[in-house]
Amino acid sequence: MNMALRVLTAVALFIDAGVHIHLAPGYQAASPGGIGQGTLFLLESAAAVLAGLYVLIRGSRASYALALIVALSGFVAVVLYRYVDVPAFGPFPAMYDPVWFFEKSLSAVAEGAGALLAAVGLFRSAPRGRAGATGSL
Repeated sequence: MNMALRVLTAVALFIDAGVHIHLAPGYQAASPGGIGQGTLFLLESAAAVLAGLYVLIRGSRASYALALIVALSGFVAVVLYRYVDVPAFGPFPAMYDPVWFFEKSLSAVAEGAGALLAAVGLFRSAPRGRAGATGSL
């Protein structure tokens, strides 16, 4: 069960990374010289690959926590920028994209599933109480 959870979590993160790598060049065209959406997509891809490998290799509590952060942040971002027109702030561009298309939907499903799987892995790897310990004085 633990290995299946690790593999499924990693696969979800790898799908997320693959979609972002595929889409990055088209989104960078709007900001060729700066921090554009394409650059952010490549950073998301790198984080997803590293988190996926970490979960796959270690399956530790820390690896599931990292996977949860990466997957959930990607999921929140894609849903937020789908429904809310957040203006550019600091070096980050405005990324409002009010359309669901196949790659975007695939990314959102993979990120959502990855976040859920990582949360399950994090919960399952939580330290258990010591056997024989009592709460009485």
